[in-house]
Amino acid sequence: MTHDNGELDSLVRRRIRALRVAQGWSLEELATRANISQSTLSRIENGRRRLALDQLVTLARALDTSLDQLVETAADDVISHPMIDAAHGAMRWLLKAEPGMTVVRQRMTGPPPDNPARMRAHPGREWLVVLSGTAILLLGNRRLRIETNQAAEFPTMLPHAIGAEGGPCEVLGIFDRDARRGHQRAEEADRGNRSSP
Repeated sequence: MTHDNGELDSLVRRRIRALRVAQGWSLEELATRANISQSTLSRIENGRRRLALDQLVTLARALDTSLDQLVETAADDVISHPMIDAAHGAMRWLLKAEPGMTVVRQRMTGPPPDNPARMRAHPGREWLVVLSGTAILLLGNRRLRIETNQAAEFPTMLPHAIGAEGGPCEVLGIFDRDARRGHQRAEEADRGNRSSP
C-alpha cells in the first residue's frame, strides 16, 4: 500500500489486530495460522512494516474473512430509511446487502395469510429472529409461534408465510441470494395482482 492511502493503511492494520483479538488469538497463534513470523505480524499491526498484498491475502484467509472485507472503506450510506408496505402491514429496512446475503428488519402488524395459496416456496434458506412481539410462521403444514429472542431457520422450498400475533412484531431476517430473489419475485407478483382489474 502506498503512503497516499495512509488512512486505509491504518484502518487495515487496526482491523487485523481487532479480528485477531476477537478470536482470542495471540500474535503467535495468528502468525502460525498465516505462516508468517510473529515479529513480522507484530510489525504489520504496529505500522512498522509495509503491507504487502500477498501477506494481506494470507492474513485475511487466516482470519476467516476476505481481502475485500479487510480493505473495504466505510460506506457513505450509514443511515437507511424504511420501505413501507402498507398492503402487507410491513416496514423493511435493508441493513446489509452483499453478494449471497441480505439482512432485512421487518415490522409486521397483521397475521399471516389464512389462504394456503398465498404461501410461497422458492429455492434458498432463511434465518430469522424475533426482536419484539410474537410472530407466527406457517411452514408447510405446521404453524409455529416464535416469541421475542427466539429464532427459526428453514429451507424456503417449504411453503411458508409469516405474520404477527396479538399486535405488531419486529423480525430480523437473513436471506441467502436465492431466498431473497424468491421474496422479491413474490412481492412483484403481489403488486401485479393488486393492479390487475
